[in-house]
Amino acid sequence: MTAILADIGGTNTRVALADGRHLREGSIAKFANAEFDGLEPILRRYMSEAGLSAVEGACVAAAGPVVNGVAEMTNLSWVIDRALLNRATGASKVAILNDLQAQGQALGHIAPEFLRPVVAGKSVPNASMLVVGLGTGVNAAPVHNTPWGRVVPPSECGHSSMPIRDARDLALAQFIETHGDHAHGFAGIEDALAGRGFERVYAFVTQEAGALAPRSSAEIMAELAAGGALAREAARLYIKVLGNVLGNQALTHLPYGGMFLIGGMARALTPWMAEFGLKEALCDKGRFHDFLMDFPVWVVEDDFAALTGCAAYLAGGGIG
Repeated sequence: MTAILADIGGTNTRVALADGRHLREGSIAKFANAEFDGLEPILRRYMSEAGLSAVEGACVAAAGPVVNGVAEMTNLSWVIDRALLNRATGASKVAILNDLQAQGQALGHIAPEFLRPVVAGKSVPNASMLVVGLGTGVNAAPVHNTPWGRVVPPSECGHSSMPIRDARDLALAQFIETHGDHAHGFAGIEDALAGRGFERVYAFVTQEAGALAPRSSAEIMAELAAGGALAREAARLYIKVLGNVLGNQALTHLPYGGMFLIGGMARALTPWMAEFGLKEALCDKGRFHDFLMDFPVWVVEDDFAALTGCAAYLAGGGIG
């Protein structure tokens, strides 16, 4: 089956063609969302430039919740439904996924060179897995392989409460509740671990040091690369919170097939995860410490994994 695929982020949309489960080489194109008033003109332009009048299948991964086959973008005023995909592509088989669901569908179809191990463990073939997004937003979803196909249920668990292990975590949560333009009186996981969350963690560390000094995420990363003490402490605290979140998720979903971190924050902090104790924080669950030692963690370094997941979902019979 020839299919058109789209990965819709807050800023850009990537579009590609697939033959079955495989992305067609050289077919990926990127479009700036600000230049369009919706997805339909992007798909129409792409197909026109590719010399296509219709395709058999269409699948999109949307950065926002999908309810009853309708996606409403979190950071765009776009609404995407099946009728739009039918109209724009001529496809009879269409599907709309949350972007994290698409990433979950991609697991097992990503080349090994794009998977960087950050926590050693024992991966069980065909077992459940967990995909965790760390970028502009934060979310996680289990990935279940069943005799009837793969299931990646939707989730918005990134908005649940930030875990609190000690007095410092509590102080961080109380700081996050009120600090910055986007404070909303609640310290969620996303508020600590998204890109803006890293900025809050850094601001908290500077306040601890005696002088509140906010920085952008890019500035903090530059300071971290240069070995700055405050940036290192912020990264250490961020990774501790991340490890505690992963431990909670591991106990909830039992991902014996492994946990897979995606997104810009995961990739940016990969070099420091071992040094700053990601595995120790993940396993910090009292008498379940040894139990959690067996769950491996990888960082996904494939920019096009969501497109691969869309192709795999359609090829496996997925619709809706």
